[in-house]
Amino acid sequence: MVLRDRRRLRTKLTAAGVSGLLIAGPVALATAAGAQAAPAGSGSTLRVAMDSSGVDTLNPFLSYYNGSFDIFGAIYPSLTEIDENGVAKPYLASSWKLSADRLTWTFTIRSGLKWSDGTPITASDAAWTLNLIMHNKIAATANGALVSNFSSVTAPDATTLVVRTKKPQSNLTYVSIPISGIPIVPQHVWQSHVADLKDYKNDSYPIVGYGPWKLTDYKTDQYAKLDANPTFFQGAPKYDHLIEQIYKESDAAVAALKAGQLDYIGGVNATQFASLQHAQGVTTAQAAGNGWTAVEVNPGARSRSGKPIGTGNKALTDGRVRRAINEAIDKKTLLAKVADGQGQVAEGYIPPAWQQWSWKPSAGQEQNYDPAAANKLLDEAGYKKGPGGIRIDPKTHKPLSFRLGIHSDSSTDPAIATYLVGWLKEIGIKLTIQPMSMTALNSDLGKGDWDMLMDSWTSGPDPSSLLSIQTCGTLPDDNGEGGNTDAFFCDPRYDKLFAEQSTVFDPAQRAKVVGQMQSILYDADVDDLLYNSTTRIAASSKVTGLVTGQARNGFYPAQTTFWSYLKAAPAVRSGSSSGGGHTLVWVIVTALLMVLAGGGGYAAGLRRGGVDDRE
Repeated sequence: MVLRDRRRLRTKLTAAGVSGLLIAGPVALATAAGAQAAPAGSGSTLRVAMDSSGVDTLNPFLSYYNGSFDIFGAIYPSLTEIDENGVAKPYLASSWKLSADRLTWTFTIRSGLKWSDGTPITASDAAWTLNLIMHNKIAATANGALVSNFSSVTAPDATTLVVRTKKPQSNLTYVSIPISGIPIVPQHVWQSHVADLKDYKNDSYPIVGYGPWKLTDYKTDQYAKLDANPTFFQGAPKYDHLIEQIYKESDAAVAALKAGQLDYIGGVNATQFASLQHAQGVTTAQAAGNGWTAVEVNPGARSRSGKPIGTGNKALTDGRVRRAINEAIDKKTLLAKVADGQGQVAEGYIPPAWQQWSWKPSAGQEQNYDPAAANKLLDEAGYKKGPGGIRIDPKTHKPLSFRLGIHSDSSTDPAIATYLVGWLKEIGIKLTIQPMSMTALNSDLGKGDWDMLMDSWTSGPDPSSLLSIQTCGTLPDDNGEGGNTDAFFCDPRYDKLFAEQSTVFDPAQRAKVVGQMQSILYDADVDDLLYNSTTRIAASSKVTGLVTGQARNGFYPAQTTFWSYLKAAPAVRSGSSSGGGHTLVWVIVTALLMVLAGGGGYAAGLRRGGVDDRE
């Protein structure tokens, strides 16, 4: 679906990656199948493929799409930022301290920073942003769960922000981080749009903000154009312009990269990755998987008030049917055939990039591929087979037939769907594939007008954002609006643990609570996690710095566009090379640049951001 996590990071073009786009042929395909190329203007330009989710809105209070999150992370500040180890570091806040009772966080806000229109940035901007989300239902659409434990937020002076919580909150420094957290917006711009917040598009360019980049233009379904902020406190980007190009057909993005018309694709599928490893002028790398690919199962859509909504098949309210579906899916085959074995079968809800939250089912809890057990379960539940081997719902006396929504612009979804159709037929369930656009699919989601959906999410280093999607508070209103649930899951036991986990300051103990939450989700069979794929990256060898962090056992840390685009720099020209040999040249050139620059700027920002986390 979308990232909504940035969470926040939801689906991408490929099921595997962070901004999936695919492989192609001739140079002419690079622009013919893509959107109109953006005008670069004078100066140097970094051209990247936008996350395939695209931009749903440039209003950060309402957005769920990864394409939007990447832009927000580039043009709006956050209280903190995340390094490559997932540790919160200073950003808008230069420091912070926690009271002895662990209920009051005091942030010192940097002085001297200015919004792009010249207005000083103060603690009041942060306080206003957070208070709006706390007290305005519309403003809370995207990030309300992140401030649900806040009691009050005040700005006693221009450089002091005080956040008081209802209960101790160990992860508060992760609430406002680039991309997967809450962006801080300029109060003087947004306060006049509170009344029309639901419809405000935030599309007056250049958009007033503060970050490494300024958004100067955006064309729907075509591109976003950003200019470097020369006064960014961590140092200006090494490129004058950044163009995030939107490709409707994934083949066009890879063709553009091969043709030298594109510099970076943040996620390609296994087939394209194998091809690009040997492409002239292209460098490839793999990063730890910070997301998962899954099938969402509608267990009975309902609103926050408990009102049933949508057109979901009522048979899926039967947990035995959902469990049979899970047992009928051969996840190992999907990993091997669709992801080329590059990843692992998914078990825990939190992706493997964040090992501190790792969870595995206990002995006897595992849900293994077992079509015989699935058939037995349905037999015992009274779903007898009828004509053509399709089972009959004993309550409605209709064939057990479900809709499977897939992304029409994805190559991975159809591949997975083909397997699912065959496997479910083996247990007497008919599956009808319904290709849908990202917009249509997400529109149906909140209204409950679906049975099963292909879905992907990415996550940042703190689990709260991704875990919050499954809380009861994310259910929509009676009109199917205002929520960000992905499967209408709601369990008071889960909500209680969600509230508890953020109050636990001991990492090991908190991991146990998070593990209990993952166990509840695992048993519910509403998010049938398929696999965690590695993030496969392809970039022009003419650019350095796009892949951040240090590789361990051949895999880089989870990547975020905030650092990738800030650190990107033109490579020092060297002798020609091709294929995998670019990797060594890249490392050498990067090291040389660091020496020439005295190490300044390049290491100033560290890495990792949220979702994409929402990533």
